[in-house]
Amino acid sequence: MEPPAIERLKPEDFLRLIEKSRQGKLKIYLGHAAGVGKTFAMLEEAHRLKNAGVDVVLGWIEPHGRKETADLIGDMEIIPRKKVPHAGSTVEILDVPKILERKPTVCIVDELPFTNVAGSHNPKRYLDVQELLLAGINVITTLNIQHLESLHDTVLRATGVDVRERVPDPFVLEADQIVNIDLTAEELRERLRMGKIYPADRAAAALENFFTENNLNELRELALRETAAALDQRPRPGATSPTDVSEKIAVFISTNPVTTARLLRAASRMAGRLNREWMAVYVRRKKEDPLRIPSDLQRQFMQNVQLATELGGSVTVLESEDVCQALLKYCRENDVNLVVLGTTERHWWQFTRPNVLEFFMHHAPGIDIHIVDPNN
Repeated sequence: MEPPAIERLKPEDFLRLIEKSRQGKLKIYLGHAAGVGKTFAMLEEAHRLKNAGVDVVLGWIEPHGRKETADLIGDMEIIPRKKVPHAGSTVEILDVPKILERKPTVCIVDELPFTNVAGSHNPKRYLDVQELLLAGINVITTLNIQHLESLHDTVLRATGVDVRERVPDPFVLEADQIVNIDLTAEELRERLRMGKIYPADRAAAALENFFTENNLNELRELALRETAAALDQRPRPGATSPTDVSEKIAVFISTNPVTTARLLRAASRMAGRLNREWMAVYVRRKKEDPLRIPSDLQRQFMQNVQLATELGGSVTVLESEDVCQALLKYCRENDVNLVVLGTTERHWWQFTRPNVLEFFMHHAPGIDIHIVDPNN
């Protein structure tokens, strides 16, 4: 079956966006694996913009030893990387202050998911990009689909790869343009065999591990689907909002960092699909007061709170000894018509708690329940 047609936006479309707003615009070249051609396509656009008279600079480009990509840099202006000491050596990072001082119209920043070393201007590169956008600088960047935060568990199940560097969904979905760079699994594997992605000594191992036909097909399908979903969520001229847009989604969270993280990602993805607001809700009883519980559990809870926020949700902490009634009351008062729960909920709450799933099934008419197995 042929993949769904993905809307292609011309470089001049991005140029029109640049001219319309004072806040910077974000364009993302999305792919499903290294070597599909994201950086190459981004550099081609940089040259087209430059030839159109736009002030373009390269803030960060990573050719990865690929001659064709390196040659395409050509005469583009490059902002020198900042050198910082780290672990007894010197590493290079994106020089955000220098770019802000230079203030180009468009800055090219490769590898959006990158984690900066300690002492950098920001801990994550997407935060660097966000700072540039807020300063009115337009940014074009690259991203592989497996680095999307809400897809972490899906990618882990499909490929066995635990992707550590991730970007929050809201940041990506708010991009002004997303262009999917598509390549079939066989075409990509052939590029790998020809040495166009990794050196020969790495290519053979890559073909047997991450770059298997099954992995690439799974990731390609995710990239196509996510790009189509992002385009579907864009407002269309003359379109009216759904009548139920005020209805919300709630996910009930605990201090358990792993299973709760999976539920948060599931809620975030569902909210994105339905174009709904979502929130994470925690009911704290007296014995779970922050001063009484172990510090590691409190730290895990705060990690869950941070993840929920990064995924685009809000967090509410309720105080009550009756967990089920407190949750139901909250849902009724806040237009929540869908709740996300885990199948093993009695066990994944860190503390001994009543069975919220069973309670909502019997006492919450009008509220739909989406059950997620947090162990898969």
